[in-house]
Amino acid sequence: MEIVYLASARDDLVWMRRYYVEVFPEGASKAQIQFRATENILSSNPEIGHPTEWDRVREFSIPNIPFSVIYRIKGGRVEVLRIWDERRSRNQDFV
Repeated sequence: MEIVYLASARDDLVWMRRYYVEVFPEGASKAQIQFRATENILSSNPEIGHPTEWDRVREFSIPNIPFSVIYRIKGGRVEVLRIWDERRSRNQDFV
C-alpha cells in the first residue's frame, strides 16, 4: 500500500531530522533504519497500529526510537497525519 505524508506531518519530519542531526547524531543511523522499516511494515500491514480516540486514525510506535506514526487508511493508501515525538505532551490535539 502506498504511504503518503500529508502537509500536517511536514513540521514533524523536519523536527525529527533536526533532532537526529543536532541533538542526538549518534542515533541517526539507527533512527533512519527504524523509520524505513516502519514504512515497510505499514505498507504491507496497515492495520498494525492501534486505534486512537479519533475516528479511523491509528498510531504505530516506531520501535526503539521515541516517535510514533499517526495515520489513517484512506482510498487504498496510508495517509500519515503526524510523526509524533512521544516525549511531548498529549494534552494538545495532534490530529
